[in-house]
Amino acid sequence: MRRSYAPVNGLLLATLLALTGIGFVIFLSASIGLVARDTGADFKSVVFTQTIFGLLPGLLGMYVLSRIPHKKLRIWSLYLLAFSILLSFAVFIPGLGFAHGGAQRWISLGSHTFQPSELLKIAVIIYLAAWFAMVGQKASTFRSGALPFLVVIGITGAVLFSQPDIDTFMVLFASGLAMYIAAGAKIRHVILILLLCTLLTGVLTLVFPYVKQRMQTFINPTADSLGSGYQIQQSLIAVGSGGFFGKGFGKSTQKFNYLPEPIGDSVYAVASEEFGFIGSVGLLFFFFLLGHQGLRVASRARDLFGRYLAVGIVMMFLSQAFINIGAMLGILPLSGITLPFISHGGTALLFTLTEAGILLSISRSARE
Repeated sequence: MRRSYAPVNGLLLATLLALTGIGFVIFLSASIGLVARDTGADFKSVVFTQTIFGLLPGLLGMYVLSRIPHKKLRIWSLYLLAFSILLSFAVFIPGLGFAHGGAQRWISLGSHTFQPSELLKIAVIIYLAAWFAMVGQKASTFRSGALPFLVVIGITGAVLFSQPDIDTFMVLFASGLAMYIAAGAKIRHVILILLLCTLLTGVLTLVFPYVKQRMQTFINPTADSLGSGYQIQQSLIAVGSGGFFGKGFGKSTQKFNYLPEPIGDSVYAVASEEFGFIGSVGLLFFFFLLGHQGLRVASRARDLFGRYLAVGIVMMFLSQAFINIGAMLGILPLSGITLPFISHGGTALLFTLTEAGILLSISRSARE
């Protein structure tokens, strides 16, 4: 007899909690590097913000969302997408929007900030899951599959490019494309979309100088070791100096005045230096396990909406982790995107954990 309230996937839950716990330990160690930096931020305030505005509400959100039937999200998919797009444009309202490092991506909430693109990511995934579930087998046609996908990705791309936040767009594109393929996309349509993406990459390189600089640095990272190539050089030094077993918790030297953004997009380099090859590979294993269990949940979901939604959330986590870690290892261009479950950012951690809650909710309805 089927239970009236099925349990979540135990291994998936354990993996999510392990990533959260390990990530917070790594974040704490990386934050110690702030004591040697004149950035206006200190160890206590950063840890307090991450805990109070990210970790604790995120865990609560994960618990609550895991107990709410995921199908209810389908009803609000269009409204959530429209609201998230409007909220993303609110960053340009004088007095409300907050700029940093040449990007206008945040809304100022007193002494704290909120990044609307985090809401936009999950809103797009929920909407695409709802759309593909509604059209069913028609998703294989250009009119019901490729065209709506391109329209939604195009609209959100325009929003993100205006900020600019190309890194988030890359994650959204990868997640959405995976959902489209899971919905039954034809190979020729996928090839067409990839060709358009390649063309777009060329355009972005011409329009945004920093994109061109990233590509040049990726091709020749030693050309400007004190300028554009500085971060990748310091990251590789951190990763290499960790050796096989690492220097030990808190003993990274690169996080002190050498490695840019040690609590942000460079946090994996700090982890590699302190925990070595064993620790860095172990962290990759947990992301692999998350992907394996998440896609297992997707394959066993009883409804199409849950299946596509699970694929989108899992690929969002994995693509973001792949882009971040790949950049720190020099196998991908630097992106500036954060590492899920680990990097600094209360908004990012909050949404990551609540999205994990949705994945757990889908696992409740998965076939045994």
